[in-house]
Amino acid sequence: MTEKGPQIQEIRRLQEALSGELIRTPVVRCAAIEGVVGGDTGVTGKLEFLQRTGTFKARGALGTLRSLAPAQLAAGVTAVSAGNHAIATAFAAQAMGTTAKVVMMKSANPARVRACRDYGAEVVHAEDVHAAFEVAERIQREEGRYFLHPFEGPGVALGTGTLGLEICEQVGDLDALIVPIGGGGLIAGVANAVKQLAPACEIIGVEPEGADTMRRSRAAGEPQSIERVATIADSLGAPFAMPYSFALAEQHVDDLVTIDDEQLRRTMGFLFRAMKIVVEPACAASTAALLWPLRQRLAGKHVGLVMCGSNIDWDTFEKQAIFDDGIN
Repeated sequence: MTEKGPQIQEIRRLQEALSGELIRTPVVRCAAIEGVVGGDTGVTGKLEFLQRTGTFKARGALGTLRSLAPAQLAAGVTAVSAGNHAIATAFAAQAMGTTAKVVMMKSANPARVRACRDYGAEVVHAEDVHAAFEVAERIQREEGRYFLHPFEGPGVALGTGTLGLEICEQVGDLDALIVPIGGGGLIAGVANAVKQLAPACEIIGVEPEGADTMRRSRAAGEPQSIERVATIADSLGAPFAMPYSFALAEQHVDDLVTIDDEQLRRTMGFLFRAMKIVVEPACAASTAALLWPLRQRLAGKHVGLVMCGSNIDWDTFEKQAIFDDGIN
């Protein structure tokens, strides 16, 4: 299975076009993480949780909407999301002068629902993620809205590719880059861009054990689905993989690892204690992968961490994070 991903020239053009809507998120040396992993390992974090809307998702949403014909854009968009993609869709629709009707699970964090409405979106609730896709398909069919997929398609990969491009521009000597995986749109775009500019950089994806669709897909050689998402990292809880993002990941991602919810919770607490940042479980995944399954393997290397999102309220964070994390 092969797909031609966006070329770096296309990604550069989009980066320039989006310079007014998006920010160039900073990279920082993570001395606190280095102190824990030891072994002369260098750690640089890409703080994408400081992006507009609080996550990387705005990149793919804007990248896709900018490709739509004027008539389709005027008809509006719809999307399915646990929160972050819905927020990004609402933001992108507002930025592009159109409307959004987003479908969110009833269990969605209330703060994320409010954020969607603050950007002017209409929010429709569904029982679970499978039902949400059915509702969105009906909205698309009945209202003519464009379905903005949360992780699939060239527009998404083009948008998330701008994140990979930024990393290469900001940090030129990475040995490895750890990227969280939900449906695969983030890692597909990032890996496609990075491998064009720094082919020796190892790209490692990380998934929660309770939502390991990419690992299962790689083992099967084709996109797979799971019956139930079972992880606190709802932003990484895609119920299936899709052909385009899976194909790009197969071409450009060197390895996959999994982490469990306790590791995520301990990492959230650690990042709060050590770096004074409050992030959602999905954002903690790259750090958790380095602290646990990849610590020995990447010892002595310069490792980049994509820190992807921070759309979490304090009450939820306090319930999920383990503050006495025991990480050393």
